[in-house]
Amino acid sequence: MVEPKVSIIIPCKQVGKYAEESIKNCLALDYPHFEILVLPDADWGNGLPKVKSIPTGSVGPAEKRDLAAQYAEGDILAFIDDDAFPDKQWLVNALRHFEKDHVAAVTGPGLTPKHDSILQRASGRIFSSFMGAGVYKFRNSQSGSREIDDAPSCNLLVRKDVFNQLGGFSTEFWPGEDTKLCLDIKEKLRKKIIYDPEVVVYHHRRSLFLPHLKQIWNYALHRGYFAKRYPGNSLKIFYFLPSCMLMGIIAGSLLSFFLPFIRWIFLASLLSYLMLVLLSSVQRTDIRTSPIVFLGIVSTHLTYGAGFIKGLVTRGLAR
Repeated sequence: MVEPKVSIIIPCKQVGKYAEESIKNCLALDYPHFEILVLPDADWGNGLPKVKSIPTGSVGPAEKRDLAAQYAEGDILAFIDDDAFPDKQWLVNALRHFEKDHVAAVTGPGLTPKHDSILQRASGRIFSSFMGAGVYKFRNSQSGSREIDDAPSCNLLVRKDVFNQLGGFSTEFWPGEDTKLCLDIKEKLRKKIIYDPEVVVYHHRRSLFLPHLKQIWNYALHRGYFAKRYPGNSLKIFYFLPSCMLMGIIAGSLLSFFLPFIRWIFLASLLSYLMLVLLSSVQRTDIRTSPIVFLGIVSTHLTYGAGFIKGLVTRGLAR
């Protein structure tokens, strides 16, 4: 089989420290046939081999990725965020799946870099824990290979002909454009998206608490909106659980003032939840982050629950 050329696409506002790290690690990949398309707002002078700079003006990441696809010479579009960098075997491990014609896209986990700050590592531990991310913790930790229906654009490889056939990312949304693309791959083309735990990128996290929770709010807002507008890969019980918990806390707190038996049920349930969060927060290899992770998981659940409800009742999302 002829080895396909890959176009690695890195959208960014400007080429800062993280973007430079991403480009450097892309250049060190154990695969020879690739180009790197960097899309900053303004022109960025670079003399690096295999790297093309495409200034875009002040537009969103989805528009940048769609523009890059027009310049891409590769058969495979490899999307990665500017605050992420790939493992050396990223392309080698991903491309083996494209030998099967029914595979349209491949993804893998976004792991937290070990040199991230303590508050960034705490955020990463929330995303990779069962209590923090539930059944979707595989997106941020290495788990078994599987077919999936949704993948983040920080680590997503797509056939260019498939991408073009679907019209690229839906620039109506950000975040959420990757969810819409994956839904179209599954429902319109009936093709597969494969998760492989060896298709690894390292993704710098938003620090706890405010940057992390702002990101969680945006995720929840769009997921709630998608649950009613694009239910195919968003109308799932798991996404509703934080909202149910939030409403349960509000209702339980109010009813406990008037009904003693509800008070005991509510307190027992709340204590059980906090104990599960505590057990999920403790990690021997990074014990310093445990108290922060405990508070982070609770605040993540409450923020996601509120954002999801907001998304459900919102008629339309402004970008």
